[in-house]
Amino acid sequence: MLRGTSATLRILAQSIRYVNPSFSTSAVAASTQPHAALDLDPTLKALLQDTDISLTSHKHVMAKRPPRELEPVAIEHTEEAEDAEDFVEDHSERGEYRKSPAARFGSKKIGAVVMPTELQNSITALIDASDKVQLHSDATRLFFDESEGWDHSYDVKYRSHKQGARHSDRDGTAFASVVLPAHYSAICAVLHHVQHRLGPQWNVQRVIDWGSGAGSGLWASMNIFQKPSSASEEPRLSTSNISTYLGIDKRDGLVAIGKRLLRDTDFGILSATWQRSFREDDIIKRTEGHDTLALSAFMLSTLQTPLARKKLVKELWESGAYTIVLIDHKTKAGFQNIAEAREYLLEIGRKELNDPETSNWPVRGAHVVAPCPHDGSCPLYSGKSVSLVCGFSQRLQRPSFVRLTKHAREGHEDIEYSYVVIQRGPRPSTVGEGISTQVRNVGRVGAVGREEAEQIRLKEENVAKELVLDADHVETKHEAEAKHIPAEIFPAENSEEVEAALRNEAFHWPRLVFPPLKKSGHIIIDACTAECKIMRLTIPKSQGKQPFYDARKSSWGDIFPHPPKNRPQERLQSTREGGSKGDDIGKRAKGRDRPKGERTYLKVEEALKERKRASRRDRAVQKEDLHC
Repeated sequence: MLRGTSATLRILAQSIRYVNPSFSTSAVAASTQPHAALDLDPTLKALLQDTDISLTSHKHVMAKRPPRELEPVAIEHTEEAEDAEDFVEDHSERGEYRKSPAARFGSKKIGAVVMPTELQNSITALIDASDKVQLHSDATRLFFDESEGWDHSYDVKYRSHKQGARHSDRDGTAFASVVLPAHYSAICAVLHHVQHRLGPQWNVQRVIDWGSGAGSGLWASMNIFQKPSSASEEPRLSTSNISTYLGIDKRDGLVAIGKRLLRDTDFGILSATWQRSFREDDIIKRTEGHDTLALSAFMLSTLQTPLARKKLVKELWESGAYTIVLIDHKTKAGFQNIAEAREYLLEIGRKELNDPETSNWPVRGAHVVAPCPHDGSCPLYSGKSVSLVCGFSQRLQRPSFVRLTKHAREGHEDIEYSYVVIQRGPRPSTVGEGISTQVRNVGRVGAVGREEAEQIRLKEENVAKELVLDADHVETKHEAEAKHIPAEIFPAENSEEVEAALRNEAFHWPRLVFPPLKKSGHIIIDACTAECKIMRLTIPKSQGKQPFYDARKSSWGDIFPHPPKNRPQERLQSTREGGSKGDDIGKRAKGRDRPKGERTYLKVEEALKERKRASRRDRAVQKEDLHC
């Protein structure tokens, strides 16, 4: 519409401009000058002026210019740019170290696990040599349940040995493409945590793996225990510190797949062997077992009887290994297997300490390294039934073959597991050997605490300038705290002595067995404590900025170094028979612990409907009485 109007006005202007002079009413129109100006009506002149303005301001479409070639330009790093880079680096480091050193030590985790390139290439080559459609069918048949989704347990049974032999290769390929990555991530998470807790003196060179399967324990231990010279590089089997590996498994199909994955891989000095059972000549002397790891991952659930599980745990202890690691699925059955194995190993250790014949042994007894901060009975396991499970979760970045086999879109998956790590010898004390008592409870102040201390110091300096202190002045509480702060703020956090002190103190720190409840003014933590109880720790803001910040940044599975301001409350498992309301552990489903006499919304709705029906009947009866 606007374009048509502009064209009409343009034609009108041209026609008026070249109009015949005989129609002019002015003397100027009769002038001999070509294109002489006309004496127009003021209204028409204003309209034509507006038309000219609109035409001159019209945006014409410009032809696109060809793109200019890129030319190298020397970028000058000005002082402002350097200052900006320093600002970003300083603030990134500040964000990283806002937590206290003790809280950083207790919350250090492996993060999302990425499978090594060597293992991914080996599994990809194995899948390329198989039928992809049949592989997905086998994986769905073995590990997928319509009600529960994908499961990582392998307990398939065939009607005959021949049928199992025919399916062994196919089942092993499906196991390697679906289950092995998940098991690998869980084992890596446990071994990484134990390595962090025990420090560099825990030097593993020999691994005995019960239930080795397709080699998840082999690959995980080889990639976790790397030589110090190759710490900055991608982990490889050839740079591993482990020299001897013994795999024990009766599932020949899975073992064959595990050997195929190592076929075209350079594993350096590693000497790997497999056998169907643990023999007597495989036992290691106690004096030589410090560098030996006894590992059993996701094997206890495959054993059908308690006697078979007890035999397996006994072999782990009698192997002579100094450190024993047991991992199983985070299910009620899996946690019960771990709890029973833990109690059995600790009982053997207590018998050794009480036996006078073992008084000359170099190492006696046993203690729990992780996850428990105590060696007593598990507060979540009563011995009869399991209602709550002590377990943890680890994220895996799915390789492409896992997504293709499962037909999954997500690039990650989480595997939940329960575990226990037992080590020979008594539990380390709060102050270890060679550690002075002056460094106890160090590492409790980070960047947040230093900022708070600096604010207190500046406040006290301002107050001191305004006050005129006389001889009778009494030192206030804030001044005493300000004098005491510098020794606490700048401890020797990087010294080996303080690191060793934190490592020994961590054996007694409570561990978060449930996700923390984060409120605006306080943080609620349900943790397993050194008193062999599940205690509720409340960290309010009034306790200090540093403890509150550390508590807010804590997560499920961390060990927490700060004691609570108030007395912690013991949490008990809720039972149908008894137990006071509110004293049970963790979050619960809605209505799980509702008293029998409490009314639900459904009952209230039924009562309202019944009341309406009664009122209608009453009104009907009243109408009948009136008519009568």
